[in-house]
Amino acid sequence: MERKKRILIVEDDMIIAANLSLQLSQLEYEITGIESRGEEAILHAQVNPPDLMLMDINLKGNLDGVETARKIHEHQRIPIIFLTANNDEATFNRAKETGPRAFISKPFNKLDLQRTVALVAEQIGSDTNGEKPQNGEVAVMNDRVFIRHNGKMIKLLLEQIQYIEADRNYCKLVTTTGEYLVVCTLKNIERELDTSQFVRVHRSFMVNLSKLDVVAEGHLEIARKTIPISKSYKEQLMSRLHTL
Repeated sequence: MERKKRILIVEDDMIIAANLSLQLSQLEYEITGIESRGEEAILHAQVNPPDLMLMDINLKGNLDGVETARKIHEHQRIPIIFLTANNDEATFNRAKETGPRAFISKPFNKLDLQRTVALVAEQIGSDTNGEKPQNGEVAVMNDRVFIRHNGKMIKLLLEQIQYIEADRNYCKLVTTTGEYLVVCTLKNIERELDTSQFVRVHRSFMVNLSKLDVVAEGHLEIARKTIPISKSYKEQLMSRLHTL
């Protein structure tokens, strides 16, 4: 039996959002959630990636729908259908640059919604070259990181993380309160973290600069843990330390 397509609704009008959720559920789609702001949509897509998104172009807040789509596509190629009541050419051209799968004009009727979503869902099913969404094991948001642990997503403040140790496709996040193992490469975590706070010092280690206790010729120490420094990363580390 084919798995239901999973859809995230990003709409700041809760009446419209609830109507969309009801109609799509009746059409046998699974709704992963409703988000009203771009920032929350980005985090939702990282933590619980949907198969496709219905995105209002004119979201309120710091990020409108176009900017939200652009930021999501920096890391995930989730197909997006834009919802818009604004038909001006400038808005359309901005949105078009993000490569949406379709547009639905407001107000929309059930048949338009059904046909458009069904067409995009069919394209997704036949697309063998598209990127798979991230596995949702790690999601960084401002001053915190959400990780999947014991079947649920938990929050860690970045300032709690002392260092990160890699072991092939796994990473161990060592914090002031405990250790957490996640399915993710160190390269992927490094790409997400703030480089003013965290720095790679070895192919298997990344450290929080604020947690350093000792910096020696060939190693570091954090909370009595000895961490090696590779020659290829040493210059970058010393340069960063001089800017603190």
